[in-house]
Amino acid sequence: MTLNQRRVAFFDVDNTLMRGSSLFFLSKGMYQRGFFTKKDISNFVVANLRYRLSGVENKDEIAKIQSAACEFIRGHEASEIEKMGIEIYDEYVSPALWQGTIEIANEHLSQNEEVWLVTATPKDLAELIAKRLGFTGGLGTVAEVKGGKYTGKIIGQLLHGPYKAIAVRQLAAERGIDLENSYAYSDSHHDLPLLEAVGNPRVINPDALLQLHALREHWPIHDFRRARALKKAVAPILGVFMKAATLASPRTWRRGTK
Repeated sequence: MTLNQRRVAFFDVDNTLMRGSSLFFLSKGMYQRGFFTKKDISNFVVANLRYRLSGVENKDEIAKIQSAACEFIRGHEASEIEKMGIEIYDEYVSPALWQGTIEIANEHLSQNEEVWLVTATPKDLAELIAKRLGFTGGLGTVAEVKGGKYTGKIIGQLLHGPYKAIAVRQLAAERGIDLENSYAYSDSHHDLPLLEAVGNPRVINPDALLQLHALREHWPIHDFRRARALKKAVAPILGVFMKAATLASPRTWRRGTK
């Protein structure tokens, strides 16, 4: 790495940085605020579920997700969505963040390394999340805006699969990033092109296919789901012991002072 080249850590968002789907949280927040009905988002939900359940790279399915994902913001003011995005971040995204992932990202920042989010979710939302977390920036699907309103169309491609790797290489060329010495983190086997675009791939909360690949390639694996599950299981037991200790403490003290 030359002195004028940057080393960067790229992070996927959904299930890597946070539990769940950022786009789902956005659509849920819009629905609760009366932007549309349940019927309006049914196409997106169905397309997304079909894709996730099949786990198969299919251009037709991806096209359906791409179309449905942008359709639900069509006609809305970009400034209005931006303002609402801040509320949705505080309400849904922030509580769903994986603190272990945040710590990894902050460690990169402490080493003067840039941290970028790379996600299929709208670029505006990716940039908002990055800004709130103090990261360098966000790469996402670019929704077309004309006259201050979303048209429902996408500029370029849905930032998914191989298109994440393309976006990262383009960013590297523009900003002098040394990809060979950079890092990438993801939970999904669909992000293998992104992970293989850098010299230091890492996986977080991996799906089954990605975990097998990571084990075979000896990539570091971080799984924060187990720690969270253990904490949820142990917390009630600790609560019982703490309560018992609190109740027993005064009696023990009195017996000890007689």
